[in-house]
Amino acid sequence: MKDLTFEQKRPVSRLEAAEQLMELATALKEGGEVEWNIGHGTLSLRVPDELHSEIEVEIGEGRVELEIELEWSTARHRPAPPKPPTGTEEKEAKATRRKSVSPKPKPKRASTSTGTGTRRAASAKRSAATS
Repeated sequence: MKDLTFEQKRPVSRLEAAEQLMELATALKEGGEVEWNIGHGTLSLRVPDELHSEIEVEIGEGRVELEIELEWSTARHRPAPPKPPTGTEEKEAKATRRKSVSPKPKPKRASTSTGTGTRRAASAKRSAATS
């Protein structure tokens, strides 16, 4: 369930629609608390700096419908600033960085070839010698 819903549907002149939108635009531009005179009353809202905007236009059946929707969260939380790392966290970060660096590959030993031109692995040579 919503905390509050306000809806107003009534005919207005193009000039009155423009004045309502300009009043809302000015309030949004100035930021913080928005006092918007609509019809027979005033709507007061707290508007944050970041909003979600949606514009929808539908044309059909001899009519044009234009919807401008602004949406924002009512939560008043600010992200906490990052904490400086503690001594333990800093040591763990350094250890992780050291582990992520891969060691240089060791040079390969020269392999031994049999007289037939095929190569055998060292383990194959050992198992052949023990049989």
